[in-house]
Amino acid sequence: MSASALPASALPASSSLSFPLPGAPVRLEFAQKAFIVSGDPVSGDRLLMVRKAETDPHHPGRWEVPGGRLHVAGDLDLDDHIRREVWEEVGLKIDPGPPFHLWQWFMPDGSGERVRVVAAARHCRPLTLDVSLENRVPDDHLEESAWVPLGAAESLDLIPSLRPVLREFLRRYPAIR
Repeated sequence: MSASALPASALPASSSLSFPLPGAPVRLEFAQKAFIVSGDPVSGDRLLMVRKAETDPHHPGRWEVPGGRLHVAGDLDLDDHIRREVWEEVGLKIDPGPPFHLWQWFMPDGSGERVRVVAAARHCRPLTLDVSLENRVPDDHLEESAWVPLGAAESLDLIPSLRPVLREFLRRYPAIR
């Protein structure tokens, strides 16, 4: 497993990666992102990606993979968490695999506090393939989903913190299939 625990000086300053000022309140949250691949002999392997709506307060119009933050009181375990997130965002049933990458980012929460999100990326096997928008919740701010050819995924306008995670997934993908 790869961990990108870098000192503050090693990360670029941006609104999603900037570190809070000393003494500023910080809340810790945990998230998981699902790297779901479907393939067929004609079109090849495709990664399921979702695009943020223009109403998203942090990354309007940018692409990422399904997933989100843990509901501490509601998710039974980490597999339940990633299954719930994928079901809510794209309507798929999945078989979660082990984590392959860890990373973090900082973001405002709207109340003056900063949130430090620690995330795990997991390769998940789809049990269903028909994407559905029925279960989406408004605060996900998702506009669309698409099965993207693996070779084209890096060319999308991605959320910046996802770019190195996607590169790691593509590097490992043949071995974790």
